[in-house]
Amino acid sequence: MRADESGFEIEQQQGGWTVRMWWPVGTVTGGPQRITIEPAADAPARDVARGISTTVLRRLDLAAALNLAKMAPEAQSTLENTAKKLSESGEAAGLLLANEGVSERYLVLLAATYKALADTGAVAPVRHLARLIGRQPETVKDHLKKTRREGYLSTVAGKAGGELTEKALAILKCMPSAEA
Repeated sequence: MRADESGFEIEQQQGGWTVRMWWPVGTVTGGPQRITIEPAADAPARDVARGISTTVLRRLDLAAALNLAKMAPEAQSTLENTAKKLSESGEAAGLLLANEGVSERYLVLLAATYKALADTGAVAPVRHLARLIGRQPETVKDHLKKTRREGYLSTVAGKAGGELTEKALAILKCMPSAEA
């Protein structure tokens, strides 16, 4: 594995080919963002003369590469930092809810925390968010629906998460401790 400030790369050999898979610095939640396949330095000419075959592609071990990427020190450090920030953001949303009720600031912070959780690939982000806020998942689902109705969070068909709207981002800028 090779790493630099932009990300890290895992290399595999498949026959006469060198396969490099690259992930950006951040939480590793899925496959690589870039795959490069080149002839191996010691590959016999006959093995590479006809190009990359479907056999080479089928033999790529993405699962093993993903597991290695998740164990990279850079990924572990990022994961710990992200988990800490998400916990702080969720707890802050819970405090806003307790102090202000279902306010604009609460809804925006809830949307930002939910988006961040979904972006990390968290399984069941609503349940996780509910634990952080100290409410039932059904309540959090209702509040998230309200964030969408009021134009703070977009919808992504069939997936958890969404994008924060300009309206939400403007409100977040006014909340100095809100960095979800």
